Amino acid sequence: MSCKYTLEMRNISKHYTGNYVLKNVSLNVKPGEILALVGENGAGKSTLMNILLGMSVIHSTGGFEGEICFEDRHVNILNPLEAMKCGIGMVHQEFMLIDGYEIDENVKINRENLKPGLLRKVLGDKAATLDRKKMRIETAKTLDELGLDLDASTNTGSLPVGYKQFIEIARELNKTNIKLIVLDEPTAVLTEDEAEKFLKCVKEVSQKGISFIFISHRLKEVKQYSDRLVVLRDGELVGEYNTASVSVEKISELMIGRSVEFGQVEASRPLSPEIALELRGFAVDMPSEMLKEADLKIHKGEIFGIAGLAGHGKAAIANGVIGLYPSRGKVLLDGDAIDPSNTLATLNRNVAFVSEDRRGVGLLLDESIETNMVITSLRVRNRFLKRRLGIRFYDHAEAKRFTERMIEEFDIRCTGPSQAVGRLSGGNQQKVCMARAVVAEPDLLLVSEPTRGIDVGAKKRILDTLVDLNRNKGTTVVVTSSELGELRSVCDRIAVVSGGRVVGILKPYDEGYKFGLYMSGIVPEEEKGE
Repeated sequence: MSCKYTLEMRNISKHYTGNYVLKNVSLNVKPGEILALVGENGAGKSTLMNILLGMSVIHSTGGFEGEICFEDRHVNILNPLEAMKCGIGMVHQEFMLIDGYEIDENVKINRENLKPGLLRKVLGDKAATLDRKKMRIETAKTLDELGLDLDASTNTGSLPVGYKQFIEIARELNKTNIKLIVLDEPTAVLTEDEAEKFLKCVKEVSQKGISFIFISHRLKEVKQYSDRLVVLRDGELVGEYNTASVSVEKISELMIGRSVEFGQVEASRPLSPEIALELRGFAVDMPSEMLKEADLKIHKGEIFGIAGLAGHGKAAIANGVIGLYPSRGKVLLDGDAIDPSNTLATLNRNVAFVSEDRRGVGLLLDESIETNMVITSLRVRNRFLKRRLGIRFYDHAEAKRFTERMIEEFDIRCTGPSQAVGRLSGGNQQKVCMARAVVAEPDLLLVSEPTRGIDVGAKKRILDTLVDLNRNKGTTVVVTSSELGELRSVCDRIAVVSGGRVVGILKPYDEGYKFGLYMSGIVPEEEKGE
């Protein structure tokens, strides 16, 4: 007899030093059901899933209140390995991969195929050797089911962010005893086509009886692919709904308590004749995001968007200009040639950069929010320093006041300026990155995937911040994003990158089909010869 629920979480509460982040939350998931879990960043979604997975951050801080039942059995999951043995997997918002490993090693980690042999029979699995051929065959099968044309022996560290997320997904789907998969913003780094492809795969897997908890801020995906949804706000359960019965707008209001709409870009703004950033024959050797050639002129005072599918080179432009990967060609800043490999010199030209890889590049995870917010301005702009007897000292009081103001303005959910950034949710980490860019008051801001993995309310706040910097501070903003709709809401012009080249530049109000064709590397007939 099959169980009624794959998972029941009953009356779950969790606090850190007396501050409750979850308050009496209950949910259940049926076999083969896709349950969406939605809420703003800091609403408690990740904490609830950390409890389910038995993550150390929960048990090292006093555990939790409430109970968990899995397939009608009460369970006490103390670590992720126990969760895996139960049949629970998770695709985390931040990658849990080992870059030095090959794809098959990451997919099969802790479940490696072992060769039979005499030593193994006598001494056990510790004396066994890996059956790499079988590991690669089984991994290749899973990659093929996901529609990925990747060699299972490829080094994971050489892959761009989007492909790494597919490897996370493949690892969970490869498990033979899987009953429930938690998807924490699985499509945040994927383009719309990639996200659709993945979610269709999820739907097919669910029809085989595997359950999913789908955490996402892409509410249209929630509406289209989930069966039910649970809404959290400030650590409390707002309600449980059949997805078909609520609109995207209603879900947004339930999450944040108010309606949110993205503004529309002005029909047309005159562009300054001055060029802030120019690329001539610019190429970047970014693994799996190779940029073969780009010629661009970005005008002073505009918001310039860069769009394209994952793996086609769009991410390489900002990363190459700032010097994170080797490049060729010319880069001119305000008409002067610069050396992209000299990152510090570029930053000293009043350039700020917000990376798409906030944990790997953007943040010092073990340092405080305050340190992360002021460190660039401290080192490059000499801000937050005071002079005594001719010696400069760090002005902690000023830095703290500023950080507190940024925490309030960006609605960063935290315990205060001294909290380690690594303890924040992914969306709140992104807000810290954006706040640091605001502190710098740059002339040119390069920002990649600014709204990745954050809720709808925070997305609007960040997009409004970019517009405010541009309109009121005169900052030239270059935004690289997989969210075409958001680019079209704030940008003056949008370049589309396909096959490692800039294939066209469109206005945000141009017909949608043109963007689709350009992303496929096809120039619309009416654009040819122009």
